Amino acid sequence: MRQLAKRAGAGVAAAVVWAGLMASLAGCTAGGAGADAKPRTPEQAIRVLPLDRAQGVRQDGRVEVSVPDGHLERVRVVQVGDAKEQEIKGAISDDGRSWHPVGPSTDNGLRLAAKYTVDALAEDGTGHRQARHTTFTTYVPEHRFIGYFKPENNSTVGTGMIVSFDFNRSVENRAAVERAIRVTSQPPVDVVGHWFGDRRLDFRPEQYWKPGTKVSIDMRLRDVQAATGVYGIQQKTVGFTVGRSQVSTVDADAHTMTVRRDGKVLQTLPVTAGAPSRTTYNGKMVVSELYDVTRMNGQTVGFGGEYDIPDVPHAMRLTNSGTFLHGNYWASSGTFGSANTSHGCVSLRDVKGGSSDTPAGWFFDRTLVGDVVEVINSHDKTVAPDNGLGGWNLDWGQWKAGSALGWN
Repeated sequence: MRQLAKRAGAGVAAAVVWAGLMASLAGCTAGGAGADAKPRTPEQAIRVLPLDRAQGVRQDGRVEVSVPDGHLERVRVVQVGDAKEQEIKGAISDDGRSWHPVGPSTDNGLRLAAKYTVDALAEDGTGHRQARHTTFTTYVPEHRFIGYFKPENNSTVGTGMIVSFDFNRSVENRAAVERAIRVTSQPPVDVVGHWFGDRRLDFRPEQYWKPGTKVSIDMRLRDVQAATGVYGIQQKTVGFTVGRSQVSTVDADAHTMTVRRDGKVLQTLPVTAGAPSRTTYNGKMVVSELYDVTRMNGQTVGFGGEYDIPDVPHAMRLTNSGTFLHGNYWASSGTFGSANTSHGCVSLRDVKGGSSDTPAGWFFDRTLVGDVVEVINSHDKTVAPDNGLGGWNLDWGQWKAGSALGWN
């Protein structure tokens, strides 16, 4: 298997860099996967401190990844959603059972007001490979707010990328906060903000970005008042580059996905989408994460114990609620192109462990964060504009109406 995950990044011709070793527990599949022995859950096989989704972690807090048996293969702890991705340096112990930061005993390398992801791969005591993904945020000084944003600085992304801010506190003075974030581009286009509730602010132009566009995000949030007694802390400028155009259209009735690069058809691939009782959303969705391997557990998305597959290959996240476009090695080859059998995801034929020679591997290797996947002819509603980066499902008038700055 190749490296475990990729995403848009700086200084890479294909705009592909590490995104972590595994996605969070989410997603949907077309059924269960067989195994010689029932594997442990990732939580049982890989232990992580701080705990998943911990908040307010202190700079001197304990950071550790360990396994009760078996051995760790890879561990990566990364600060995300800031001007520059920062990886915490660490090392796996000689016996392979634990990982700790490398540095002075009182310095874990953590920063205040930052979000971190922990991604680990291990072989457990039963001989199964396990991947685990967790997140935590560090302490934000009292009376301060911060926005965790995507995409990452210096990344190269697809033409459908939406700039998205998630704030750690509720914003009452939306106009002041929106005015303090300026998104500009070269060549220039109008870029407008849209609020989804009081903690999320997204920015996009009227149409998809043109390939080659340079986008700058100027944050002047320091001392901006978001609510009574709550002030901003960020003062920085970041940016990203728009790569080639790739828009893929999934026709759920026809069981096909047509991939277009710069308007020309690259390939039409057979797929299986959501079954009649578990249909796939219609509408425009944007790839927000890419993972070589991930776990998909039905309990995390309301399907109970219907499935739990620890090693789904070539997974591309389309929504926050768990819709992925992913490789599928457990369905028969005749399923693809002829029937819809999944729990709402779109899947392509693959092999266990993943391969570039399969339809899923071919597509994964040609995908950037920010690429658009549009589903048509599915017997479901259109995906909500705040479910992932779904803002392209609003027309320009609707989008501007969500700004706090009174765009007409």
